[in-house]
Amino acid sequence: MTQPFSVKSVTWREWLGLAAGLLALGSTFLPWTTLSTNKPDIEVVLSTLPHSDVVRDAWHSSFFAWCPPLPLLLAGLAVVVFGRIRNLRVSGLPHLWLVVAAASLLLMALGWVTLDWEFDADQRGIFEAAGIAVEPGFGRFLGLFAAVVSGVAAFLDMRTMRAESRQPRKRAPRSKSR
Repeated sequence: MTQPFSVKSVTWREWLGLAAGLLALGSTFLPWTTLSTNKPDIEVVLSTLPHSDVVRDAWHSSFFAWCPPLPLLLAGLAVVVFGRIRNLRVSGLPHLWLVVAAASLLLMALGWVTLDWEFDADQRGIFEAAGIAVEPGFGRFLGLFAAVVSGVAAFLDMRTMRAESRQPRKRAPRSKSR
């Protein structure tokens, strides 16, 4: 028998998972990729370009920028909504949450490694010749932080679930009937 949903019954770990998912989603609207240089003449040229050509949010970056925050948000919503259902918890909801957080973290790491691949070979050649660096923006750091927080919360929730499943289940007292 499941309990009706109650905000008070949601654990701090599950709230942290939802907060991490919301933070990851919010980070997608911040700069994920920026162009910068230490040459004053090139800096002037970059400042005259449209802002969207110099700074990109996750939605205008690569797959590895906009995709990972979405599963983090879905996992956070799932653990808050379905975390009260004992059968789902025992069946592996915390494990699924941990896998989603780890996969999102891996996709973000791949996005970091392939950061300059957002631009084609000709553009990368021009950037190299001009001394322009393709760098991660604040949103990428924030998204990575959210993935780590979600993973840690999922790990702690999984350990708590294991400890709870080792304890004997409380049974309702039986009524005496004659």
